[in-house]
Amino acid sequence: MRRLLKIYKDIKEVKIQGATNIAREAIKAYYMKPDKKNKNELINLRPTEPMLFNAINLVDKWPRGKIIKHFEEAQNKINKEVLKIIRNNYIIYTHCHSTNVIKALIYAKKKGRKFEVYNTETRPLYQGRITAKELSNEKIKVTTFVDSGAHEAIKNCDIIMLGADAVLTSGVINKIGSAGIAEISFIHKKPVYIVADSWKHFSKKVYIEERDFHEVWLRAPEKIKIRNPSFEKIERKYIKKIISEYGILNYSDFLKKAEKFP
Repeated sequence: MRRLLKIYKDIKEVKIQGATNIAREAIKAYYMKPDKKNKNELINLRPTEPMLFNAINLVDKWPRGKIIKHFEEAQNKINKEVLKIIRNNYIIYTHCHSTNVIKALIYAKKKGRKFEVYNTETRPLYQGRITAKELSNEKIKVTTFVDSGAHEAIKNCDIIMLGADAVLTSGVINKIGSAGIAEISFIHKKPVYIVADSWKHFSKKVYIEERDFHEVWLRAPEKIKIRNPSFEKIERKYIKKIISEYGILNYSDFLKKAEKFP
């Protein structure tokens, strides 16, 4: 029970990073106590993580090994698709911490592509620093900007690769800052690619999580109101393509395939 509660806590407090990693840990937690109550607890931990919902909802249909295998197989296909659009000497901009994006970039590096990455630190939890460290550890050149430096970074890059927490019919839910990044990219004619496992598709409305304001300002004066929305929506008109295990597709074609989720 102690191990199970720790996974609850780590998912809730964003100590486990990336939608794929969250889903993996949720599956592990479910099998520690495979009952309806645990299932519901896990689904409610992160209201903006359809990949968690979709994976947990498969436990009654698929064996555990098949669910876990999907993550690896989907990532392998995503890696090969991302490789197709990365050219030598590209500067690639990304934001926050996406397992799908990071693994695809590391794969491209190992396949001989020469590129560098610009990213933003992603306050208030600094997930961008985690991205920068993971890429740098693989000998990928990284330049990290403060969040308010996104415009400066974008105008000097070639393409934008963002992950996704949820892919809806109307747009993509991703870390706060992503919508502004997409709009700036559109103005500067820089293509925005969403790199995401198809299990992040969700046909219903997603609740935009607003986290504890103490993450932003620990001892804020009492009369100052602090807002800490964790996510926002990128309108689909700003997205060039979605790269998933289904290939490099326009938004409508991706939805047609993703809607066939088991």
